[in-house]
Amino acid sequence: MPSRPPFRASSLRMHCLLAVAALCAGALSGCTLYRAQPLPAAASMTTQDTLGRLQIDPAKMPLPELAAQRFDPSDGFDIEEVAMLAVANNPDLKLARDDLGIAQAQAFSAGLLPDPQVAVSSDYPGALGLSRAFSYGLSMDVMAIVTRGANKQSADATVRKTDLGLLWQEWQVIAQAKQLYVKTRFQNDALPLLAKQADLTQTRYERIAHAASEHNVTADSASAALTASEDARKQYADLLRAREQTHHDLNALLGLAPDVTLPLADTAQDRDAAPLADATLDAAVAALPQRRPDLIALQAGYEAQEQKFRAAILNQFPSLSVGFTRQRDTSEIYTSGFAINLTLPVFNRNRGNIAIEQATCQRLADEYQTRLNTAAADIAHLRADDAIAAQQLAQDEAALPELERAAAHAQDAYARHDIALGQYVDAQSAALTRRLDAATAREALAEQRIGLQALLGSAIPDPSGSSAPTHAPAPAQQTGSAPTTLTVAR
Repeated sequence: MPSRPPFRASSLRMHCLLAVAALCAGALSGCTLYRAQPLPAAASMTTQDTLGRLQIDPAKMPLPELAAQRFDPSDGFDIEEVAMLAVANNPDLKLARDDLGIAQAQAFSAGLLPDPQVAVSSDYPGALGLSRAFSYGLSMDVMAIVTRGANKQSADATVRKTDLGLLWQEWQVIAQAKQLYVKTRFQNDALPLLAKQADLTQTRYERIAHAASEHNVTADSASAALTASEDARKQYADLLRAREQTHHDLNALLGLAPDVTLPLADTAQDRDAAPLADATLDAAVAALPQRRPDLIALQAGYEAQEQKFRAAILNQFPSLSVGFTRQRDTSEIYTSGFAINLTLPVFNRNRGNIAIEQATCQRLADEYQTRLNTAAADIAHLRADDAIAAQQLAQDEAALPELERAAAHAQDAYARHDIALGQYVDAQSAALTRRLDAATAREALAEQRIGLQALLGSAIPDPSGSSAPTHAPAPAQQTGSAPTTLTVAR
């Protein structure tokens, strides 16, 4: 009978060590290397020099009316170009896009399989004549594979939630940019009117004060003229401060340096705003759960939480780890086997995490219902304000022609010395006041329409008249898009 060849333990150990070394080398070859990224040392806001050389890709805009707009700041920024600049350059949106990158990285991490675990041990006997003992083992966490599907679905839903949240934030930034554009245009148009009114009332006060010094009029007349002059001057100063605040807010929203003055192009804002059709608004409100990014984001967040709840339920089962071992004791007896690590579900059974995830699901469901109720209430409020602003604008514009004619007649009569200065100033002030009232009502109406656009997603016409009524595609179709980029032409 042929003799059995002797078992070479040293050769087996060498092969095992070489295999482990190869696995470690392969793992290290795919590792990411650390490179320091120092923080910036200076501010990086857009300056006046680079403002005219900005380039924005319209295809990456979140709303169709912006995607159809050609970005050309050479002739000034109209209301749509201001909105495009806000989407591309707003600092808060840049942080939100970074958050989306983090969520995508977390989804990538959730889809990775767990790494196997290698265990190596060696025992050195203290007595002579005995061999060194060793043990090699390879194991894998089975429960990590079981819960991988639920964790991956939860992470993917979180990415959709973050992406839709970014889209909703872009809608809000667009609305803020448009409202600040409207406010800036109103303030620029109103300042000359208030300056003229301040000059008129100051001239009247100086004439009356001179007459009072010669005892031709009473002191009460001079006091009344002074009060009117001070009121007009205060209105002008208040609007100057308001315009400075608007300039600060607009630059901060657009990521511009504080000293940048944005050249605004003339937009047809003096056209009459058509009344909103109730049927259009009702249909848009009914479609809110399918078109509003924040509502769809909450739906995705609820789905992510449902998968977390499912993973918590799976984790109530015993935690299982399976592995294989190869060992030798000090008497040179070799053994091969397997190892199972099992957590006994006696006390914990993951009941605490299950309760937490279930309560979180209920909280998210209530949050979604609250957001839906708030959206309906906000839209109803803006609709009521829109009707009031439209009525006020119609009344001011109806009364304006008669006052304008009276002011023109008073100017001609004053030039012929047929009326006194006080009558001339009163007629001019009445016309100027009504023009300011009409401009204020027009601004309020435009801002309310922009607010409705932000809540309904372009389901109503743009108040600037720069585009036809459009309907934004479902936000769910816009997820996963490339981040909006802003470049400077060289």
